[in-house]
Amino acid sequence: MGEQLPEIDRAAAEVMWRAYCDAHPNAVAATAEYTVEYFGDSPALADELLGLVLAGTKRATAALVDEFVAEGEALPRIGSHWIACDGTGAPRAVLRSTEFRLATFDEVDARFAFDEGEGDRTLADWRAGHQRYWQRTAEARGAAWSPEQEIVLERFTVVWPPELRDASSAAAHNSL
Repeated sequence: MGEQLPEIDRAAAEVMWRAYCDAHPNAVAATAEYTVEYFGDSPALADELLGLVLAGTKRATAALVDEFVAEGEALPRIGSHWIACDGTGAPRAVLRSTEFRLATFDEVDARFAFDEGEGDRTLADWRAGHQRYWQRTAEARGAAWSPEQEIVLERFTVVWPPELRDASSAAAHNSL
């Protein structure tokens, strides 16, 4: 995609995280660590995909296991949190992982493609877009992509800020 992602505003992310922790201490009791990340590999793609999250359309994401390894990151786990940033590096929302599984490219199903909320939400569109993306990002890190590589398929809910929080998330937090 060309343009580099800017540095993440880690101080603002920490402020957002502390506000969430103060409001929902039980929700972070078992998973106090969090990551701060972008969707995509460019400011424009980060804004586009985050826009889908903020609109309520995108509630899943996919990443190659090799990407986690290359970045020295552990795979997500159910209940883990991450702060999604916009294309300027500003934190915009806290997400919480609700489900994940490992699959290969051919094992991704239409339901997951729909939940990822991109393009026309079909499996064919998902496959075309993700193949282009993973070929591009693998090449950028000096690797090659293949459909046999493991993919982390993650579903999430928006938990913060309160005005963006998913209804199911709000009900869960209110019961804590």
